[in-house]
Amino acid sequence: MEPLQILERVKNQFGDRILEVADRKLDPFAVIDPKAIVEIGRFMKNDPELQMDCLSNESGVDYKDHIEVVYHFFSYQRRHTAVLKVKLPRDNPSVETLENVWKSANWMEREIFDLLGVNFEGHSDMRRILMPEDWQGYPLRKDFVEPLEYHGISTVRESPIIRLDTKKK
Repeated sequence: MEPLQILERVKNQFGDRILEVADRKLDPFAVIDPKAIVEIGRFMKNDPELQMDCLSNESGVDYKDHIEVVYHFFSYQRRHTAVLKVKLPRDNPSVETLENVWKSANWMEREIFDLLGVNFEGHSDMRRILMPEDWQGYPLRKDFVEPLEYHGISTVRESPIIRLDTKKK
């Protein structure tokens, strides 16, 4: 099945919970109601025509006015792919976990939480995975301001492009 056929099948099943289908993109995708992600995910995994048995990638993107979580699905049985997105408010980005549908969501959701601050409701281990436990803020957010030091260690790095000290070559 082609991606647009997959998205059409999902739209036929879930109607108005599919908020948008971007069909003129290189990788077509559907924006869905965040409250429907688990139900739609289970449908995509269990539907005999889709059999999306792999959540191959889950990532987060900060667009200044909202945060998106992007889901890439793959079917080993059918050899086809699909992309879904959910748009979340910046002030409290939260969506239900897909960990109970695909185990691969566990670490990907922890990474998105750690770097963008998205809370995945129902996740079994929602704690930082890349940054130290006491790190303040979310480094991939556009409004993040890096502290000048962390526990007495400078976070200022010399630019690999511009040399301010001409004596060092």
